[in-house]
Amino acid sequence: MAQPKVDKLVTAIDIGSWKVSALIAGRTETGELAILGTGQRESRGVRRGFIADMERTELAVRETVEQAERVAGTNIEDVWVSFSGGSLVSDVVTVERDMGGYRVEQADIDDLLATGQQGIDPDGRVVLHAQPTCFTINGKVPVKKPLGMHADLLGVDIHVVLADGAPLANLDLCVRGAYLNVNSIVASPIATGLACLSEEERDLGVALVELGAGVTNVSLYAGGMLVGLHSIPIGASDITDDIASAFGIRRSQAERIKCFYGSAMQNRRDFREMIEIAPPHGDVAVPGQSAGPNADGGKITRAALVAVICERLNQLMTEINAALAGMGFNTPTGRQVVLTGGGAEMKGIADYAQGALGRAVRIGRPRGLAALPEAHSGPAFATLAGLALYGASNPVDLRTIAPAPQTVHRINAPQWWQRMVRAMKTNY
Repeated sequence: MAQPKVDKLVTAIDIGSWKVSALIAGRTETGELAILGTGQRESRGVRRGFIADMERTELAVRETVEQAERVAGTNIEDVWVSFSGGSLVSDVVTVERDMGGYRVEQADIDDLLATGQQGIDPDGRVVLHAQPTCFTINGKVPVKKPLGMHADLLGVDIHVVLADGAPLANLDLCVRGAYLNVNSIVASPIATGLACLSEEERDLGVALVELGAGVTNVSLYAGGMLVGLHSIPIGASDITDDIASAFGIRRSQAERIKCFYGSAMQNRRDFREMIEIAPPHGDVAVPGQSAGPNADGGKITRAALVAVICERLNQLMTEINAALAGMGFNTPTGRQVVLTGGGAEMKGIADYAQGALGRAVRIGRPRGLAALPEAHSGPAFATLAGLALYGASNPVDLRTIAPAPQTVHRINAPQWWQRMVRAMKTNY
């Protein structure tokens, strides 16, 4: 199948605790963002969203990008990178300016944004995002484009995401060590929300829960922007570790058993269904896989497996509930929770979360991309898809806005008089 004709390439790299994935997309003539190539490798140098082994992470990034380049049939240099570490902090800065009832000019908007840029206090952290999200007229009426409108008071809400500098620098070094230029490092909740949430959901209010391998990020959207963010150092890999510890098997075996047989909901058949974790010949009861010589022989019921999974999920849901309450997400039950990330692919997780959180829950899958491979259409790749959408939209960020130089043209007396005479002759 021939690749679609594109005029702009966007490359996204999602560096997680479990996998490193890359995606090359291009803007087609119809305006769609089409997938040209993807790549994926196991992540062995990332722990809880932070770089723990730079050499291994750099190698994984290089191999992942090379795989995506082979599929796309092109070479890339510039990339957009995600960051999901637990040091993310979200805030909203509001700036207002007295207009005296006059019309809003572009210079007024530029001055307002410049004032907002100066008013951001990073408090020793690095500003990862500083994006104007909503303008207001007279402190009440939200507008998207205030240019040309009359206002007594012009305001803007600036969404700011902060992060510790050292983890970001390590991430940047790993990607540049793979001979790639970093366009920008994007906070994972922003990219994921762009891929999984509709504009209406972000406006009405929704909680986005990213169940990653090492970290669970809980973010709250309202009024069209991210207004709260909390990271929990628990993820799907902890469930894998619990299974490995409970049944005396290796992590690789525990991960396969979790994926093939794991579930967040228990039923009566689970007490009769047996899972062979290490047959005599060392082959796990999963097609094409091997348990190895160190695994203990025996069988377990699926009910026992589900019990181990639910014990960890119960702890995680308690933490998520506390995070939502701390961010003020305790008003009417109509507000929805969207689960995404690799942990959201577990069977029955939405029903379990709905009962544990007491709210409507759905699984968030990436959308807005054409020709997305089926293997990359699940919630585990929502951040990767969101990065591509973010890079293609290239949103306004106050960090990159510099005061526009103004050139003043001075007119000497004869030229000024000649212009005045010409104006009088024209009008009279």
